[in-house]
Amino acid sequence: MSIDNKALRHYPGRIADVGGVPVLRALPQRGRRMVGAWCFLDHAGPSHFESGPGMQVGPHPHTCLQTFTWMIEGEILHRDSLGSEQPIRPGQVNLMTAGKGIAHSEESLGKPDFHAVQLWIALPKDQRFMPPRFQHYPQLPRLQEQGIQMTVLAGDWLGQQAPTEVHSPLVAVDMEAAQASSASLALRPDFEYAVLCLYGEVQVNGEPAPSNELVYLPDGQTSLDLQCGAGSRCILLGGTPYEGGVMIWWNFVGQSQKEIEGFLRDWQNGEGFGAPVASPLPPLVPPSLEGVHLRSPGEAPAKD
Repeated sequence: MSIDNKALRHYPGRIADVGGVPVLRALPQRGRRMVGAWCFLDHAGPSHFESGPGMQVGPHPHTCLQTFTWMIEGEILHRDSLGSEQPIRPGQVNLMTAGKGIAHSEESLGKPDFHAVQLWIALPKDQRFMPPRFQHYPQLPRLQEQGIQMTVLAGDWLGQQAPTEVHSPLVAVDMEAAQASSASLALRPDFEYAVLCLYGEVQVNGEPAPSNELVYLPDGQTSLDLQCGAGSRCILLGGTPYEGGVMIWWNFVGQSQKEIEGFLRDWQNGEGFGAPVASPLPPLVPPSLEGVHLRSPGEAPAKD
């Protein structure tokens, strides 16, 4: 197996606020817009609410993607324009396929602690307008490997297949070490990968992986050495490179500015996103696109 440390890239994330919760936004960013079909990665929390409602995100639209929520602490109530109403609790995944268009809201359910990983998956270009759908996964495959507790969130990993229904070759694994552990993990050379430390001390191929940085490994790698300090946790993402990329603006994924402008017009006109979401929260107001030139999907990312 081959390890090429020269191939590692470190991409610092930025802090954002989502519904009253501070998050580290690791994807997309200037130098790295996607990892396989994964086009968005927020590490939300860990947060503790002494008072107040916690996370409150009013109804908002999505297109041409799947939203993927992995809950670590706390509880969220998901509502959407299909009529779904589903709490998500620790160890569970909510997977919402937007396809041609869906709207949803997310509200904390009164627990004082909150910690989650929220991701988007860009749908394949020939399936991006599929009918919308919502799926809840209360149980996921778990295994112990070289001292690390692993939960397979998506795809196939070490012979374990996640039940989550995705439409591209990809993988996501939550890894938690109660004691200091080192593991040598086989990778698919046709996948690109990234590791994000959620807490504790993690090293990738001997290099520190701080919790505010995404560590990226391009395709062609066949092995990863992971060192986890006691009480550490990280998430591994991977997938085949997404040819041509996508355009992301606000909560929309698309293939051109004209398409994004059409999605925005439909949302403002109350069209194309199903029935109103049965949430007490007011709908989110999008920023203005006037005078904005969006970077095209095929435009090269900034140099490191």
